[in-house]
Amino acid sequence: MLHHVTLEVSEEGSGRFGQLLAAIGFAPVPVPDSLGAGFGWFEQAGTQVHLAVTADPVVPPRGHAAFVVAPLEPALARLAELGFTSEERDRHWGARRVLVAAPDGHRVELMEAPPEGAGRPAPRRSSS
Repeated sequence: MLHHVTLEVSEEGSGRFGQLLAAIGFAPVPVPDSLGAGFGWFEQAGTQVHLAVTADPVVPPRGHAAFVVAPLEPALARLAELGFTSEERDRHWGARRVLVAAPDGHRVELMEAPPEGAGRPAPRRSSS
């Protein structure tokens, strides 16, 4: 089980990234005082995203965080209202996938369902 992932963000990008996370169901949680300033933690169903504020955030050129968000349409509408842009992606395993342009050049993938595996059945394919 993945507990958390930490992403580097700029001071300017940290608030916007928090808005993105809230739009897909994450809520802010307390950061330990021992870490000092410059962190934001968000949680949903036991999984956390930690934002680490830095002057020069490092963004992986191909790496991204991916979240299962179902239903997807209400989250995309909230993100659009907040000014985030998104791009439909190929449905490699039959589920809708969207790539959201996040602050500081990060990319966030939203998917209606994960790929099959780990006990998850194959997605139903339409017969038409």
